[in-house]
Amino acid sequence: MARVKNSVTTKARHKKVLKQAKGYFGSKHRLYKSAKEQLMHSGQYAFRDRKQKKRDFRKLWITRINAACREEGISYSRFIEGLTKAGVEINRKMLSEIAINDKERFKELVQLARDGKAGKVSPSKVEIKEEVTIKSQNKKEEVEKKTTTKKETVKEDAKEEKKSSKEDVKDYSKMTVQELREVAKDKNIKGASTMKKAELLEALK
Repeated sequence: MARVKNSVTTKARHKKVLKQAKGYFGSKHRLYKSAKEQLMHSGQYAFRDRKQKKRDFRKLWITRINAACREEGISYSRFIEGLTKAGVEINRKMLSEIAINDKERFKELVQLARDGKAGKVSPSKVEIKEEVTIKSQNKKEEVEKKTTTKKETVKEDAKEEKKSSKEDVKDYSKMTVQELREVAKDKNIKGASTMKKAELLEALK
């Protein structure tokens, strides 16, 4: 029985692993065994830290919001409590961006949180405002759709007019003698059956 050799596939597999381990320290990017072992660990760390990354960013956003709240004389927990009672739903990421880039807007949110905590603002009022904004957006979308449909109809009409104009102006020089004779008969030209192509073209013009 013939001997089976798998050196080609083995070499390809080793190259694939070493390519993934490029840049690792020491023998981890040179030797196949240690490179494969390190890749297995790296995959586990990557899977774990994809979840950990989300937690780290949430911590960062909370610390930024807390720092901005302390400047306004309110704690982070009281700020979030006031916003929830006022019916405002903004995620931590957007709150941190507002705290860094737009301090006046953040002051308004702090005041809203204080009013919500004191019971001066009811969540229903905020919901009504949100509904109004949603309705206005829907109206804008409807107007945009109508304008687009009108433009499309105008373009289609222009295309049809161009097609009709092209159909009216025919190039008789490309037509055969028989076709020209039929056209001449339709236009009631006498002696069309005995005419040659040049004579037919002159008669049709």
